[in-house]
Amino acid sequence: MNLDELLGGKPLYYTVIDHERVKKAFGMIRSSVLIPKVIQVVGTNGKGSTGRMMAHMMSLGGTNVGHYTSPHILKFNERYWLNGKDCDDSRLEIAHERLFALLPLEVSLALSYFEYTTLLSLFVFEECEYIVLETGMGGEFDATSVIPKILSVITPIDIDHQAFLGNDIESIATTKLKSIDKLAVIAPQIHSEIENIAIKVTKDAKLIFVHKNEYRDEINVIAKENLWGDFLVSNANTACKALDVLNVNYDINSLKSWSMIGRYFAYNSNIRLDVGHNLLAAKAIYNILKEPVVLIYNTLEDKPYREILELLKPKIKEVLIIDIETQRALNRNELLSVLDELEIKHKSFTGEIDTKKKYLVFGSFSVVEAFLKIMDAV
Repeated sequence: MNLDELLGGKPLYYTVIDHERVKKAFGMIRSSVLIPKVIQVVGTNGKGSTGRMMAHMMSLGGTNVGHYTSPHILKFNERYWLNGKDCDDSRLEIAHERLFALLPLEVSLALSYFEYTTLLSLFVFEECEYIVLETGMGGEFDATSVIPKILSVITPIDIDHQAFLGNDIESIATTKLKSIDKLAVIAPQIHSEIENIAIKVTKDAKLIFVHKNEYRDEINVIAKENLWGDFLVSNANTACKALDVLNVNYDINSLKSWSMIGRYFAYNSNIRLDVGHNLLAAKAIYNILKEPVVLIYNTLEDKPYREILELLKPKIKEVLIIDIETQRALNRNELLSVLDELEIKHKSFTGEIDTKKKYLVFGSFSVVEAFLKIMDAV
C-alpha cells in the first residue's frame, strides 16, 4: 500500500482521538530510526512561520534541518521542508515504505492522518541534525509530543479548538504548556496569565520568556522592508531567541529572504494571502492594514466568524465570498446572514481581480487553497 493509498483512507478531521495509539506506534519504531535533535513548536498562532523562520536561518547557516508543518495548502509535500525545499515524492515514498514495514497493518490503518504523517517525519528527516516539529492543535497529547525534544518553542496561545482543548484560556494553555519537558522559549503572550500558568505546570523546566523590550533592531528593519506585521516581528524575535538558546549558527539577515505561503504572503503587489482563521489572527491582520481592502473570505463552521468580521469591518471595502471544499465549511446562508446583519457589502468571488484595488485572502488554509486553484485556472 503506497502513501497516497494509505492516507487517502484516513479522514482529515476527527471528533474523538485515542491519545494512546500513537505512543504505542512510536514505541514500535523507536529503535529502528535515528532521531535528530527535535525542536517542538506549540501554540495557537504563529507556529508555522516561527518554525520556518528557525529552519530557514539554520539551513542558511549551514545546519542540516527539516521542518514538519501542517496542514498543506496545495500539495502534501509542503508538510516536509528540507533545507529550503519541499521533499520530493520519492523521498516521502521511501520513508513511508520503511515506516509501514515496521508497523502491523492494523496499527498503520488505525493511526490518524496527522499521527501517521508525524511518525513519517522521523524517517523523512533521519539524516538531519535538527527537526523542527510543529504540533497540530494540541500540546500535551499531540502526536508530536511522543517524540523526545531538546527544546519547546511556545508561540502565542489563545482560545481555539475548544472542543478538544477546553473553553477557557487556563485550560487551553495548560494543555499546550504541559508539552514542555526541560527547556522552553516562550513568545510574548496576549494573555498575561500565561506566564504564571507556565511556571505552575512545568515545575522544574527552564523557561525563557521573550520580552518586547529585547526585540532585535535588525528585525524591525527587515520587517519594514518586507511589509511584515507586528506578529511576524514577534515570531522572528522568538525564532532568534530559540536559536540563541541552542547556540546554533545563523545570520539574522537571512530573514530577508524568508517567506512562507499563507503567512501574510505577497501573492503579487496588490494581493496578500493569510491562512489565519481565529480572532487572534484577525486582530493581527487588523493592525497591519493601513487602508481598507477587498476581503476574499470564507470560514469553517467552528470559528468565531461573526466576531472576526465585526472586528475587520472598518478595514473592509467589501467581502468576496469564495467557495471552499471541506465538510467543515460554514453554511453559506449563515455567512450571508451575518454579512447582512453587519451591513458589509458582499458578493461571490469569480476570480476577477482589479489591479487598482488591494486584496486580502483570509479565513483558513482552505480559503487560500481555493484562491490559488482559481487563479491558476484563470
